[in-house]
Formats: sequence, structure tokens, C-alpha cells
Amino acid sequence: MSAFATDHFSSRHEPPSPGDSAQPAASTATSEEANRRVALAESLAGLSPRPAYSTVVLAGLVRVLELAVMALSGFAAHIAYLGFGWSLDVLVAIPAISLAALAAFQALSVNTVPAFRDPAWAMVRMAGGWSFAFLIALAAIFFMKHDLAYSRVWLVSWFIFGFALLMLDRVVVSVIVRRLTASGSLERRTVIVGGGPAGEEVLRELAAQRHTDLRICGVFDDRADDRSPDVVIGFPKLGSVDDLVEFARRTRIDLIIFTLPITAEERILQMLRKLWVLPIDIRLAAHAAKLRFRPRSYSWIGSVPVLDVFDKPITDWNVVAKSLFDRIVGALLLVLLAPLMALIAIAVRLDSKGPALFRQKRHGFNNEEVEVFKFRSMYVDQLDHNVVKQVTRGDPRVTRVGRFIRKTSLDELPQLFNVVFKGNLSLVGPRPHALQAKAAEHPYEVVVDGYFARHRVKPGITGWAQIHGWRGETDTPEKIQKRVECDLYYIENWSLLLDIYILAATPFALIKAENAY
Repeated sequence: MSAFATDHFSSRHEPPSPGDSAQPAASTATSEEANRRVALAESLAGLSPRPAYSTVVLAGLVRVLELAVMALSGFAAHIAYLGFGWSLDVLVAIPAISLAALAAFQALSVNTVPAFRDPAWAMVRMAGGWSFAFLIALAAIFFMKHDLAYSRVWLVSWFIFGFALLMLDRVVVSVIVRRLTASGSLERRTVIVGGGPAGEEVLRELAAQRHTDLRICGVFDDRADDRSPDVVIGFPKLGSVDDLVEFARRTRIDLIIFTLPITAEERILQMLRKLWVLPIDIRLAAHAAKLRFRPRSYSWIGSVPVLDVFDKPITDWNVVAKSLFDRIVGALLLVLLAPLMALIAIAVRLDSKGPALFRQKRHGFNNEEVEVFKFRSMYVDQLDHNVVKQVTRGDPRVTRVGRFIRKTSLDELPQLFNVVFKGNLSLVGPRPHALQAKAAEHPYEVVVDGYFARHRVKPGITGWAQIHGWRGETDTPEKIQKRVECDLYYIENWSLLLDIYILAATPFALIKAENAY
């Protein structure tokens, strides 16, 4: 961590040259105040916050739970009083009244995280919504002259029993949500870009909000003069925007709020060029802007109006859908391909001494290092775990079996274990590159501006670049440039249907293996 402190949280950021592991402390931090910020930022970045849970998904799950509670309480009340004889009127009424109550709850804003934390306030509104649904149902029954089709005792029993279960449900939900909040799983870890009066005003408004899910970690600002103090109403200045990029890769950050005025357009753009590669929501505070837009142009963080600049790709229910797709389809593929993988493992062992599998570190989500599984395609004594030298045509390090499985990408099949059991890879996504991978003897991040933006989502076994022929050796800058362009297109246009299409197209793309050796 000492190298991290001196390299990444200095008052000025200078990326290390290839091969260097750390920069001398004297070249990056020369004052005691700068060193204090370094230590503070390092301690914050060293925290291991729990993974964040989506509040959108949480609210959706509570809706489904409460819909089930209302419907099941209606069926239970009917069984208790009338037995198992069901009429069509009852089978229609139970889901209809339950859905009407759910719609009322939604209109009364009781399915939000603040409402989950304050069950007493929510219960009062839920009582009104539950009563409203039954009043609507009774009015419909009366005007449709179906009053003889329903038991009054059953309706009253359902009303009382269902309401009691809803209240109990809210108490349980409140306990769970408060525990998740206390553990940090529901908080949005937030940093402010821009100190001075504008930053102070935004921080005051955010700090004054009740029942907020924001946790302000600190302030980042490129200015090092009096316009940007080291502490803004108790929140420390942790460094520059360059430092923020590394900070976000060391600890979980969910939201970045710019407090700079819109008139500082050039300065904002310069900062955004550095930050857009991060898988983080970026907002521009608009409360102090002289240019006023219509209310619908803003989103709101409490009472602070903001303009949406960048959104984290693949969030909320999309994350759930993609994760389920990966695990379910990945598990099916593992079962179907198990005989083929067993044959490949035997062939690798018979062809040369050594294990059938080997592990290699790659760049994963948000630049994190992940360890992926592959079938061994090289002789054991010539394995290149860091891919210092890319494999070329006729490379003597590659075994006979290795040439075949590399050309057909069968050596990648063990990465299904990463997808199904570790969860650090996806079936479809930007391919995970080796840590020291190069194009024309230059690191990828030097060749391609914004290269790390491809790490805003989980890497995948196959991807948009692979089915368009951009796989294998990257001996020219153009090859890695095209690959990254395909990766960014995939990230910006992701859908489950696109994943299915890429998976279906992959076997046909492997037939054209011009660059794979």
C-alpha cells in the first residue's frame, strides 16, 4: 500500500513508467498536508465496503412479496371459512383486489427505501391504500349486482387478516433494510468534484437531508490554491481527479457529483475525459447554474437538482437478468460440453507433461485483477503467465494440441467455471486481456485512448469483437483499436437479446480463425 499512497494519492499524478512499481515519495508529495491527505485517502480506499444492493431491485422484490401476501391471505381466509370450493368470481376478485392495493401503495410512495426504514409512516398510508382497494371492490360488486356471489364474512376476514400480514411484513422488511443500511449495502458511496463555495453549498444541502442513502467520502479538486480548501465543512479533500480514478478502483464508489458551474465547460470536459472510463454514475449539480431548464430535464438527489452526464451501464434489474442468464446458460453449457472438455484435458496431458489447466491473471471489471482458467496450450517450462510476448504463427512454445485448441478457442472453455462458480466472468462481454498485453510493443492503454472504459462491465468468454473477427494476435495498433471500439459498442447497446445473438454467432465466427495461433 505504500506504493499506492505515493503513486496515486499525491497532489500531482504521474503514472509510473513500464516496469516501475513505485515512484519516490519525494517526487509526489512534498508537504506534510499532502502526506496527510495521502494517508487519509489510502485509509478510505483500503476499506472493504460490502457490495451494494440495488434499491430498485429491493423495492421490486418487496412489491412482489406484498402482492403474494395479499393474494395468499385472501385464499387462506376463503379456505378457513368456505373451504376449497372456488367460484370464478372469487378467483377473479382475489388478484384484482390485490393488484388494486398494490397500485394504491405505489401511488402513496410506500415502496421506497425511506418508507421501508420508517414502517410507522408507511403503515398509515398502507392502511389507506388497502381500505381504498376494498372500497373500490365493494362498489364494483354493488353496481354489477354480484353481491350474492361473495361471502361478506370472507371479505371482512380477508380485509383484517390481510392487513395484519401486511403490517407484519412491513416490520420484517424494516428490520432487514435497517440492517442493510447499517452494513453499508444500501448506501451510495459518493464523492464531490470541485471544492470552494459551490462545493460547500452542495455538501451542506446533501448533509442536511434526512433518510438519505448517500455517504460522502470526500472531495476531489485539481486546484491546489485557496479556491479549493483542504477541508470543506468537515469533508476532506482527497486529491485531484487523477487520484479519483485510482481511488474508485481501490474502493467502491457509486456516484460522482460535479459542483462546477456549467460555464466551466472546458474544465468539466477535461475531467470527464478521465472519469468516463469508470463504472460509476456521474452527475452535474445544477442548483447554482444560471441556465435554468424545465423540471423534467433534471433528476434529483434529495433537494439537489442534477443533470445526468454518465450512467453506470447494466444496472438494477438488468444486472439480475444478465447474472441469471450467465449462471443458468453457463451451467447448461458446462453439462453439455463436459465430455468434450474431458477429451481435451486428456489430449493436453498426453501431448506434453504438465497439468491440463492453468490459471492466468487478467483485467476484470473496474480494472480489478481476476484469475481465469484455460486449457494449457504451451509447454510447461515456457508458459507465459503475464503474456509478455504474444503468441505468433508457428510459435515453438505452443504444443501440437495447443495449436488446435487455440485456433478454435477451445482453450477458453474452462472459463465456464469462472462464469458459473466464481461469477467474475460473463458469458458475453469484452474479452479479459492479460495484465501486460501489448500492441506493437506498446501497452493497450497507451495505444487506445479510453481503453479502460471497456472494463465498465464484466469481461466475457466471447463478445461483439470476437464475432466480428477481432480476436487473436494484436500486432498492430489498428487491431486493438477495432477490438475496443467493438467492446464499447457492446457496452452502450447491451441487451439480453444481443447476448443471445453473440452466443449463437460465436461458433460460426470461430471457423474464421485468421489471427488465432
